[in-house]
Amino acid sequence: MSVIDQLQQLIHDPPPSYLFEISELGIAVANIEGAPRVGFEPLPAGVLEISPLADNVRNADALTRAVQRLAPLNGRRNHPCALILPDFAARVTVLDFDNLPRDENEQLSLVRFRLKKTLPFDIDSAMVSYFVQPNPEKGRVDVVAAVVSLEIVARYEAVFRAAGFHPGSITTSALSMLNLYREPETSVIAKKCGRTLTIGVMRAGVLKLIRCLVLERPDEQGEVLAALFPTLSYVEDQLGQAAERLVHCGFGPAGLRPAVAGLEVTSIASRYGAPGEANAGLLGYLEGIGA
Repeated sequence: MSVIDQLQQLIHDPPPSYLFEISELGIAVANIEGAPRVGFEPLPAGVLEISPLADNVRNADALTRAVQRLAPLNGRRNHPCALILPDFAARVTVLDFDNLPRDENEQLSLVRFRLKKTLPFDIDSAMVSYFVQPNPEKGRVDVVAAVVSLEIVARYEAVFRAAGFHPGSITTSALSMLNLYREPETSVIAKKCGRTLTIGVMRAGVLKLIRCLVLERPDEQGEVLAALFPTLSYVEDQLGQAAERLVHCGFGPAGLRPAVAGLEVTSIASRYGAPGEANAGLLGYLEGIGA
């Protein structure tokens, strides 16, 4: 089973009928009652301020109204939905272990212990999800772990409850987007949303690295490439081979074209529409549940 198949372990409930992806740019929605219907509601500047350290919701009333305009429930309450959070609101990382206990409680304790060393907030007040990846390399166990502050989650959930929804499933945009990529090549994946750049490395269906950073000049490709080139070096140094493909999302029609010999460059694609800055996670979620 590939990492893409296992990513859905981060989603705990059966697929709800509404999916929402949240970003500073706006809210993307999919109603999957019947054929999926996708929509988008832009947000005014300042409604959200994405951070892993503090409350993201700066104007709860404006965010609630945007949700209600995008997906009116006509008086219904507690309608199940899934929330796809911005990448920078959470910390997602790949942890490597020499071995891992079989007991899930012991696994979680060990993962939390490793995360505690690197988090800028108290892990005891955070939501932690993880899954163990299959790894053909003997003597290594790679674990994908996602952690987000409970305060941040609670504020997002409160907005959607005020709009009549009941959030059950919670994941992040980049993790959902990976459902759109199933190629075996060693690939670097670059996903931009507003000021946030998320970079991942995939090899044979296994996520080897993921990191997220904030760009000072998001419209300047030079800053993006400056962040990408160390990752390409990491692939060659740590994985013993050069990256074969660069997959990009969120860079507009011009895409991302680094001058690297032998590197195939392509954009991520979806049968539900063109993945962009504000909806790649939503389209990946639809792919993952086979809507």
